[in-house]
Amino acid sequence: MNGNDTVLVLGAGGGIGGEVARQLARAGWQVRGMKRGSAAAAADADGIAWIGGDAMSAADVARAAQGCAVIVHAVNPPGYRDWDRLVLPMLDNTIAAAAANGALVVLPGTVYNYGADALPVVAEDAPQHPATRKGALRVRMEAALQAYADRGGRALIVRAGDFFGPRAGNNWFAQGLVKPGKPVGRIANPAAPGVGHQWAYLPDVAATMVALIGRRNALEPFARFHMNGHWDPDGTAMCAAIARIVGRRGGRATVATFPWWLVRLATPFNETLRELWEMRYLWRQPVRLENTRLAEMLGAEPHTPLDVAVERTLEGLGCLPPNRPAAALSRTSGTRPPAPAGSDRARGSSR
Repeated sequence: MNGNDTVLVLGAGGGIGGEVARQLARAGWQVRGMKRGSAAAAADADGIAWIGGDAMSAADVARAAQGCAVIVHAVNPPGYRDWDRLVLPMLDNTIAAAAANGALVVLPGTVYNYGADALPVVAEDAPQHPATRKGALRVRMEAALQAYADRGGRALIVRAGDFFGPRAGNNWFAQGLVKPGKPVGRIANPAAPGVGHQWAYLPDVAATMVALIGRRNALEPFARFHMNGHWDPDGTAMCAAIARIVGRRGGRATVATFPWWLVRLATPFNETLRELWEMRYLWRQPVRLENTRLAEMLGAEPHTPLDVAVERTLEGLGCLPPNRPAAALSRTSGTRPPAPAGSDRARGSSR
């Protein structure tokens, strides 16, 4: 790796932050991860050197970012509460630390930024007129990064669909479609009939970020890229993939409609469910990110086949039984494993 190879990942204990941190370490970067409380600056098994600190503390972020060429801002408020009070101050601390070190700021983007005028197919330069409070905050975050770039800094935004992955717990896949830690028997589909939806496998998102960070000197000062990820054209493909994987492991899963009515009833009493209800529009109309710019920059978008991605995710969430060899399955089920092609048994021989 050429030049400064030190990166700070804020939110390295979370889904996207953790995946980016691990992949950066495997790519040869010196990775620092900051987390609340005290932590010794020693590398763990994933190659991340942990530093104690709080993203709400400008001094903590400045200390952790000293000498870094890149800061990945993947941190969220504790428990995903108080977004309106916390997200912009945390980003301001990151930008200040980046300015002091001449660092690139990398932000995982969302589709919340866009309203009806940008849909259904969204390019990087589409107007950002959000329909929700969280979307308005995301627009302000990106405006702050644009201002940082205008002052001579550098910023990179990688936008993708709904995250899923083996180490990602706070997302629609793990909190809506299935229940972590339990065998899948029922899949709750939040999509309206016939409405497409975009998904993003976290290891692919991280691989995309790592690849773009490696090409940072070729990027514009304020660079935005959209990922195609996994496009579900009618809102049924993801649920079908889950049911298919469960079936291959000897289980059976049925698809039911997500209980939006229950969310609506609970909104007066629960802030998280109020935000969930606000985001319901993303399941009522197709929102597809257009990735031409990304494909031109990288040659091809990192992409794991859907069934492989879903199986790894379900395994990571503890939703599948162990994958036993075919011989073991035959002993427990009373059936013989498939015969190799061309064998006597495959041809129906009775010898």
